[in-house]
Parts: sequence; C-alpha cells; structure tokens
Amino acid sequence: MTGSQASQQTAARATRLALGSVLVAVVVLGLKFVAYLMTGSVALYSDALESIINVAAAVAAVIALRVAARPADAGHPYGHTKAEYFSAVAEGVLVVLAAVSIAREAWPALFSPRAVDAPFAGLAVNLGASVINAVWASVLLRRGRALRSPALLADGRHILSDVVTSVGVLIGVVAARLTGLHVLDPLLALLVALNILYSGWHLVRDSVGGLMDAAVEPQTENRIRTLLSEHGQGALEMHDLRTRHAGRVTFVEFHMVVPGDMTVSAAHAICDRLEDALRAEMPEVNVTIHVEPQEQAKHHGVLVL
Repeated sequence: MTGSQASQQTAARATRLALGSVLVAVVVLGLKFVAYLMTGSVALYSDALESIINVAAAVAAVIALRVAARPADAGHPYGHTKAEYFSAVAEGVLVVLAAVSIAREAWPALFSPRAVDAPFAGLAVNLGASVINAVWASVLLRRGRALRSPALLADGRHILSDVVTSVGVLIGVVAARLTGLHVLDPLLALLVALNILYSGWHLVRDSVGGLMDAAVEPQTENRIRTLLSEHGQGALEMHDLRTRHAGRVTFVEFHMVVPGDMTVSAAHAICDRLEDALRAEMPEVNVTIHVEPQEQAKHHGVLVL
C-alpha cells in the first residue's frame, strides 16, 4: 500500500467517525431537551443547549475532514490537512456563543429562582444521554489519537467536558430538590457556562497552535533525534532540525552534513534510510533533508560520527 493510499484510508476512517458523531449528537440533544421539558430546570436547559453545539461541531468536523482528505494540488502543494484545525477553532467559537446564551438564561433566574418540577424522571433521561456521550467520547479520543486527527480529538474533548458538566448538573439539581435551595439550579447553569468557556479556550488554543505551525511535542522531537542518530551512518551530523504538525501529517526538515568527497548516490542512500526510519514510526510524515558538505558543519545538533 502506498503512502497516498494509507492516507486516504485514514481520512475515510476519520470521516466515518465524524459522521457517527453527528448521529450521536442528535440523539443526545433530543434526550437532553426531553429532560429539560420534563423538569423545567435551567441547569438542564443549559446542558441541552450545549448539545446543540455538539451537533454543529460534529457537522463542522465532517466538512473539515472531507476537505483535509483532498490530495495535494498545484494550489496547495502541502495538502489540505490544516482544514481540521479550522473545525476545532469553529467549535471553540460556538462553545463561547453557547456559554453566553446559557448565562443570559440563568442570570435572571438567579434572582428569582423557581422550584424544579418532578425532576427525577427527567434526570434519568439526562443520565442516559450522558452515558451515551461518555462512551462516544472515549471512542473519539482513542481513535483520534490513533488517526492523529485534531478534529476528532477536539470533538472528543468537548464531549468529555459535556459529560463532566452533565454529572455536575445532575448532582446539583438533586441537591436543589432535596434541600429546597432552588437557587442552586441557576447557579449551576452559570457554572456550566464558565466550564464551557474554559473548554472552548482550550480548543481554540490547541487549534491555533497547529495553524501557527507549532513544533511537535518534546518527547516526539527527542525520538526524531534518536532515529536520526541511529540510522544516519555515513553522515557526520544533522543540524537545524525543524518540525511542525498539519493535521495528521508531521513535517520534519533538517540539514545533513556529509564528507565533501561523498557521491550524490551515497548521500541519497543515507537520506532514503533516514526517511524510511521516520516513516516506520510516523506513517504520515513529510521529510525534507538539505545535504551539506563537511565545511558546513556546525558541530551541534545530532552527531552521527
């Protein structure tokens, strides 16, 4: 299987998961609004409103993954994989809008709280929706890491924060009913809004890092240096290593110093060996190597003498 075919299969799997997210989000949204209608709880309303964001985010992820799956072309020679980051940024913006809507609903109720009507049947429905979300979030996070998909990881993290929020809401609404402190209901809704804002900040921050060509994680860069040292026999050193992510693709570039009398064929063979070693651990990696003669050595970086 060629690298292009493997990339297309990875993109297809990610897209199927994103389509599954749309279905799960719609089901959970329906269940949570039923729970709100059964109870009249402002906190449950805020929980249901966040699920609207889950639906919108899932649809955005599908669109972004379809764009990211397009092969490189004359206008986009490095491919379209960064499209996934736009999905995550859009999700972060939607999260902020949801938080504002929740706060607008909860703030007046904070000063004139009302009793929550017959909440327990509604809470059971909401709990069922949260269980569905928890299971699906674990699937998205596991598969998102395996497929190196920012869009799926962002969706999974957002759904997981939704689960945490839902559990807190359930506990709080039960406490309000048992204690008679009805102000707990709008107060919890405001806490939900703050939690959603926090989640949205992390989504936007991580995605902007990808759009700004942030380097790979330190442990990944250390592993790259180790591979260059282990498989760079024949070269003298590698320096000026630079890395970045673009969706599921990792870009690696560096300068490789070789003896001045080494043939082009011999230097090319070392490059091939290094590229094969990197692709064995990072299947979707794009490697650029600049070969330099011995007098260009900087005596730092990865020494392979």
